[in-house]
Amino acid sequence: MSQKLINDGNAAVDEMLIGIMAAHPEHLWRPDNAPRAVVARHGPRSGKVALIIGGGSGHEPTFLGYVGKGLADAAAIGNVFASPPPQPAVDAAMAASGDAGVLFMYGNYAGDVMNFDMAAELLEMEGIEARTVLTTDDIASAPRDQRQKRRGVAGNVFIFKAAGAAADMMMPLDEVERIARHANDRTFTMGVALSSCSLPQTRRPSFDLPAGEMEIGMGIHGEPGVRRGPLRPANDVADEIMDAILAEMKAPAGDRVAVLVNSLGATPLMELYILNARIAERLKAAGLVVHKTLVGPYCTSLDMAGASITIMHLDDELQRMIDHPCDCAMFRS
Repeated sequence: MSQKLINDGNAAVDEMLIGIMAAHPEHLWRPDNAPRAVVARHGPRSGKVALIIGGGSGHEPTFLGYVGKGLADAAAIGNVFASPPPQPAVDAAMAASGDAGVLFMYGNYAGDVMNFDMAAELLEMEGIEARTVLTTDDIASAPRDQRQKRRGVAGNVFIFKAAGAAADMMMPLDEVERIARHANDRTFTMGVALSSCSLPQTRRPSFDLPAGEMEIGMGIHGEPGVRRGPLRPANDVADEIMDAILAEMKAPAGDRVAVLVNSLGATPLMELYILNARIAERLKAAGLVVHKTLVGPYCTSLDMAGASITIMHLDDELQRMIDHPCDCAMFRS
């Protein structure tokens, strides 16, 4: 049984939200009677498309950490590894709506798809135009020709960032949606798990991964990966993941990329920077130019040990979106 600093596993999400609101009142607020809707203090405004993100808890700082001016206008928060019901998504959208339409963005998981689609339908009944864009950046979760079936994982950070910039620039809903889909099409992620996470309710491993083994391609809820085997040196792991990403991306020499080396929760910065050293070598060898690098815990899986690598294949438009300033409780640029 794992050791956690919690009071009651069943109350962990709500107590976390109370603590986040106490820490970041300059960035976040919650509407009355909507405790699972988190809204940006300075993001929403009249005439602006409202970008609403969301999903299960346990991936912090995804999702609520990316609510702020220049990125998401609000987030709907679910229980640990569970989709939020439709009502928090509706509450978030109603609070953030600037009468220019609402775009819901979330990872491609069955519960999220069902509940955010229902939220969009409920908004339409209120006369608010609502659309959805699913993120599908996890290249390990389905073959290349079935991209629509892939999961959304750490690439969410870049994809949300691009859409949030477009909305902050006061682009119309059609353009924000187009840029969101374009960003998703050019973002590629693969992860590796070294140990299981444990849920606050049980404090027991959510899957079995023996000591000394790793699983390439595992999802952020413990979904099966593509290969399990003995733990390899960091360079070998980086090479295996970069081989897969570069083969998918097919970027010609001279193109620019953004890089995210993400901790799944328990892997420290030292190990992430060791991975990044190899990633930088591989990108240089491929003739690609690194425009931006993020290293740290950006999309976690509670206390899972492991990491993921995300590469966004930039063009002029996406570079402008990635460079656009944002100011969130747990991310700013």
